[in-house]
Amino acid sequence: MIRQPEPKPDVLARRDEIVAGLSALLPAEAVIAEPIRLKPYETDGLPAYRQLPLAVVLPDSTEQVAAVLRFCHANAVRVVPPGAGTSLSAGALPMADAVVLGMMRMNRILDIDYADRCARVQAGVTNIGITNAVQERGFFYAPDPSSQLACMIGGNVSMNSGGAHCLKYGVTANNLLGLTVVTVEGEVLEIGGAHLDAAGYDWLGLLTGSEGQLAVVTEVTVRILHGPEGARAMLAAFRSNEIAGACVDAIIGSGIIPVALEFMDRPAIHACEAFAHAGYPLDAEALLIIEVEGSTAEQDDLLGRIRAICEKHDPISLKVSSSPEESLAIWKGRKGAFGAVGRISPDYMCMDGVIPTSRLPEVLRRIAEMSDQYGLKVANIFHAGDGNLHPLIMFDANDPDSFHRAEKFGAEILTLCVEMGGCLTGEHGVGVEKRDLMPVQFNAGELDQQRRIKSAFDPLWLLNPSKVFPLVDTPALAAE
Repeated sequence: MIRQPEPKPDVLARRDEIVAGLSALLPAEAVIAEPIRLKPYETDGLPAYRQLPLAVVLPDSTEQVAAVLRFCHANAVRVVPPGAGTSLSAGALPMADAVVLGMMRMNRILDIDYADRCARVQAGVTNIGITNAVQERGFFYAPDPSSQLACMIGGNVSMNSGGAHCLKYGVTANNLLGLTVVTVEGEVLEIGGAHLDAAGYDWLGLLTGSEGQLAVVTEVTVRILHGPEGARAMLAAFRSNEIAGACVDAIIGSGIIPVALEFMDRPAIHACEAFAHAGYPLDAEALLIIEVEGSTAEQDDLLGRIRAICEKHDPISLKVSSSPEESLAIWKGRKGAFGAVGRISPDYMCMDGVIPTSRLPEVLRRIAEMSDQYGLKVANIFHAGDGNLHPLIMFDANDPDSFHRAEKFGAEILTLCVEMGGCLTGEHGVGVEKRDLMPVQFNAGELDQQRRIKSAFDPLWLLNPSKVFPLVDTPALAAE
């Protein structure tokens, strides 16, 4: 069972004093302390884990964020800085003695530079909001996590989010140019900028994916790209997960890089078709969604080559879209997949691990065996092209035994990913969900080096603590 550290008694005893201090820094409506109003902030996208925070603050500028952090540092108060709360790894789970630093009001587009192909935005701007702001000029922001309608760019930076199109365009780290961050002491730092590279150490690389452990992101400068001439998708249905996995490996091994290559197994296909009516073949055990882009001639060439590879794997059916509307229909089910599975199971855990694509057939077979072993259904929906798995383990959070089995099942899947030469996370981050599995991937020396980096930025371990490192031997806890 996932554990949270015991709250600091002295902080809880000073709650009224802390809330009053925060209220002196921000407008009255920007500080939330009443238990009923704290309820919306008690969890993130993994609602099996919940905890009411000490208070919530909603600043609207970098200066206000800096003031809050200075106050919390001076008073040894922990701070949890979530984005939109769509994290699927409990990476933004509040703590009873922590202030939640919400970015919802920092939602302004600050500058768009089409000549240099970049945009500067506040951390609370949604992922899709960037594309919406530039698409009239034919531009877009490439990373597209499934939660892009709600997730915020600051949270994307913290978790190094990806999405279906990261196979071609890369994850968040590959699309960043600069950050404005605030340290735990309240110092404002400018990292990178509107230029392609920055002198000195790669602070941008260090901070991206650091899960709010090192600093709080308040502004982000991203690359914006010219949209392609066009795009088309195709569906390839197969008789087994293993055959579909082998086909994925063959496509990538051929040197073709589609803009997206997505996988769904039978439970996912049926759930998505019932939800979206996208025209998925219900007699298939596995389905690939493959998208290419470019000129019409380029699309025809790539789809023809991919089709030839698929045909070597004895597909049940192959369908190539002939219009943008058909492509949208193909994607409709995939984009609504998580909601679709939510209709057929009381709860589910969305796992996130990465493996070499050559190991897909073996890993999918092992996951099926684990499903039988734990007595829990699993729907596999993931970014197959880069080996980023998202098995959805279905369980009932109101049944403690079902919940514990789901936790163990998930841990075994992630351990398998590491054993296959992969890693614990591709885009969701570590968070409370995977925290105690870090020793599966890293030895004691490697974890110690990571803790030293954390301590250099945050000596008191006040920023989003207890999310990445196992609670045992965590320096801040040992010192308390």
